Amino acid sequence: MGRPDLPTDLPADTPTGTPAPGTAPNPLRRVAAASLIGTTIEFYDFYVYATAAVLVFGPLFFPAASDAAQTLSSLATFAIAFVARPFGSVLFGHFGDRVGRKTTLVASLLLMGISTTLIGVLPTHATAGVLAPLLLCVLRFGQGLGLGGEWGGAALLATENAPSHRRALYGTLPQLGAPLGFILANTLFIVLSVVLDEDAFTAWGWRIPFLLSALLVVLGLYVRLNLAETPVFTEALRRRERVRVPVAEVFRGSWRTVVLGALSVVLTYTLFYLMTVFCLSYGTDAEAGLGYDRRTFLLMLCGAVLFMALGTPVSGLLSDRFGRRPVLAAAMLGALVLGLLIEPLLGSGSTALVMVFLCAGLFCMGLVFGPIGAYLPELFPTAVRYTGASVAFNSGSILGASLAPYTAVRLAGAGGLTWVGWYLAGAAVLSLLALAALRETRTADLSAVR
Repeated sequence: MGRPDLPTDLPADTPTGTPAPGTAPNPLRRVAAASLIGTTIEFYDFYVYATAAVLVFGPLFFPAASDAAQTLSSLATFAIAFVARPFGSVLFGHFGDRVGRKTTLVASLLLMGISTTLIGVLPTHATAGVLAPLLLCVLRFGQGLGLGGEWGGAALLATENAPSHRRALYGTLPQLGAPLGFILANTLFIVLSVVLDEDAFTAWGWRIPFLLSALLVVLGLYVRLNLAETPVFTEALRRRERVRVPVAEVFRGSWRTVVLGALSVVLTYTLFYLMTVFCLSYGTDAEAGLGYDRRTFLLMLCGAVLFMALGTPVSGLLSDRFGRRPVLAAAMLGALVLGLLIEPLLGSGSTALVMVFLCAGLFCMGLVFGPIGAYLPELFPTAVRYTGASVAFNSGSILGASLAPYTAVRLAGAGGLTWVGWYLAGAAVLSLLALAALRETRTADLSAVR
């Protein structure tokens, strides 16, 4: 049964749901800080690994006969975190739906930060042999567990504190952590490439971004520990709506929504990691790619990702005005067209056309990514919202992101960029079909019981 629409006579600043007596939403500045800073740190940790996987992890942890084999082995470990993310969704979703959003967000941030920091002190294959890549894989799995619990909690923190007519805009706050974390991670790598020579960077400089994660985690913990619980969850506790095993309840009553939600975000993952990790690998490959030096292409990506940061709030505003599904559908169609243009743009070798491709792709990424922060949580009732939204979002990562860079590198080697473009277009079609089978949620009441 669908949830009823919101009453039309609510004041403009009425928070989503009905808070319990004596409770109120967190102030916007605290919600913004906790959602944005937390996810920025989490995505910084994730992108530090992605960048290092392309640039240095191959020869350091996976010595092989060729550079291509090293890169493919390194990118394969990149997939481990995406396999771990649904498990993190179940683990942290359980406590998020039973204990609370705030406490669970603190725990997920700690796990992610500790895993990232420890990567910065790992021995390499030259000193520890096969133990080195094994430990790297374990810590990469820890990163995935942490991020699996992070996104859902941050999205709920934003949307469950939001006025009913601004949920999508509030929901873009955690989404903005993705481009900001990307810029922070890659700017640091650019600075290191300027101040260190290649030998120093390979020997020890690559460790610095991982070790700095510890300082960022302390900042994130400070912000999140000063939050109150969301009014929607507080009201759910007052009404005794908690379930014993949230994941069981999700798959008993909403399994179809979980599957369709996961498929609807496949494009989100595929598009982002093709535009960043694959393009970085292809752009800096002197033999089979464009042959840019690392610093130049990282600067190009940092400039292009600003278009993602622009597209994200724009999509939130539009989806509050016109609905989630129309905005998402338009962005998915844009990604499909982009896939067909990858050869004449990215493959041209022209810096101007390569930048057009990167900027257009990441702007499209912002449009398809922004509404998800509100859309997926709105599909599930309060008692299982953390688990349901997290499992759907992070299950989509297995299909959309876990092997996207690896698959794209193989496709480019076998059939050129045209095959990579068809891969992107196929992901767009898949997500568009899943979206067509889901309902619109713009007027949904987050406090309604189904």
